[in-house]
Amino acid sequence: MHPTRDNRTDDYVPDAADWARLSAADAGFDGARLAAAVEFALAHDSPWPQSLHYADGRYVGNVEWNETGPWSEIVGPVLPRGGPAGVVLKGGRILAEWGDTGRPDMTFSVAKSYLAVLTGLAVADGCIADVDEPVSASVKGPWFVSQRNACVTWRHLLQQSSEWQGELWGKSDQVDHNRQTGAGADQSRKGQRRELMAPGTHFEYNDVRVNLLAFCLLQRFGRVLPDVLRERIMNPIGASRTWAWHGYSTSWTEIGGRRVQSVAGGGHWGGGMVISARDHARLGLLMARAGRWGRRQVLPTGWVKDTFSPSPTNPGYGYLWWLNAGAARRPAASPASVFAVGAGNHMIWIDPDHDLVTVLRWIDGAAIGGFMARLMAAIQQPPTAQRGHS
Repeated sequence: MHPTRDNRTDDYVPDAADWARLSAADAGFDGARLAAAVEFALAHDSPWPQSLHYADGRYVGNVEWNETGPWSEIVGPVLPRGGPAGVVLKGGRILAEWGDTGRPDMTFSVAKSYLAVLTGLAVADGCIADVDEPVSASVKGPWFVSQRNACVTWRHLLQQSSEWQGELWGKSDQVDHNRQTGAGADQSRKGQRRELMAPGTHFEYNDVRVNLLAFCLLQRFGRVLPDVLRERIMNPIGASRTWAWHGYSTSWTEIGGRRVQSVAGGGHWGGGMVISARDHARLGLLMARAGRWGRRQVLPTGWVKDTFSPSPTNPGYGYLWWLNAGAARRPAASPASVFAVGAGNHMIWIDPDHDLVTVLRWIDGAAIGGFMARLMAAIQQPPTAQRGHS
């Protein structure tokens, strides 16, 4: 099942200036239980320090991923964080909201999911002929000259199975060798070189390779990705003007005779996307609506379905979005749920079975399952007619 299935009562989307609200009763929710879920989220702040640096000066990411050595330098901006915040949409309308949902904050690997959105635009524009075409067919330069790298396709990069080998912006792919994700992840061997597999045969969560995808999209669009995202996605869905997408001090390059910065697919070494919970919710709603916003098809028909289809090397992963399957499964969420996830913890959770889009910011990772269980427990019955809320 995918979030493209149509079990909604209508196709409401908010405009830029106004966002309709929905009462718990009209949404078919128990109000007290919904309030308890919100209070639970507020009570479980992320354990990360407000400055994102510990008292001894170490960046929180280096501690989180047990990272030391030649590739651990922080080369992008790091911004102090806010507190727990979130929003729950039912049928596109605001059902619950807490914290400062308008505050732009670092969002770490949720930025990866935005790269999947941009790749869909590149395919629609003909900048990418086919996701199964080798990237080397349209991106020239030293990054794909080796026999191994010449076989890497766009699909491999989207599914994190490329096994690309090399260095980009001063970071080697080796930095994320043996990296683990999810609950109980063991990073004791992270960064130790391992024997690489054939492209497309092995899943590895690797930020250097994601940054490579961002750079290759920059090459194909011939424009910086924040401009493309703003013009083609964020403005059409009514997002604010407060978000920004940063690269590294080392990621400047030349496009069409201009010096531009290639963005980062997360905050691993600083940088990445800085964005609000409300803007995330709009993007989540666009994906929940199969790329359609009102009467406008913003993303190509079928791209969202492809994005939310399981990878051959990881049933819990699509195109830079997590699926509720395999080792990544979150038992409290419906099986059809999909997630954009970032360290810290940040999440866009799309639940097509209940027509819900939920954004979580700065919640303790150990409490995410508890929040999900409480939100699901608040659902009583199919919602009544949504009178007066359109």
